[in-house]
Amino acid sequence: MKMQKEMKKFCPKCKKHTTQSVAIYKKGKDRKTALGARRHAEDKKGYGGQKFPELKRTAKTTKKITLRYTCKTCQRKTMKEGMRMRKLEIQP
Repeated sequence: MKMQKEMKKFCPKCKKHTTQSVAIYKKGKDRKTALGARRHAEDKKGYGGQKFPELKRTAKTTKKITLRYTCKTCQRKTMKEGMRMRKLEIQP
C-alpha cells in the first residue's frame, strides 16, 4: 500500500485539523533488566525448560503496522494502529 508523507489530521493538543507527517513506528530494543524479562529468564532456567509451548510457526502472514503522526505546528506525536498489510510505502 502507498501512503502520502503528509496528511491533514486532528491534533489533540491544537484541538483542530493540522498538517501532520506520517512515519512507520518501530519498536525499540528490549531491556534485559526489565522485570518481565527477568521473570521469563527465571522460568526458562534449569530443568523443565520453557514454561509455555514455543510457537513453531506463525498463523498470520501479515502484521498490523503502527503509524506515528507528528503535528507540524506543535510537534505532538500521536500513534494509531493501522490495518494489516504486508508492506507500507510512504511517498514524498
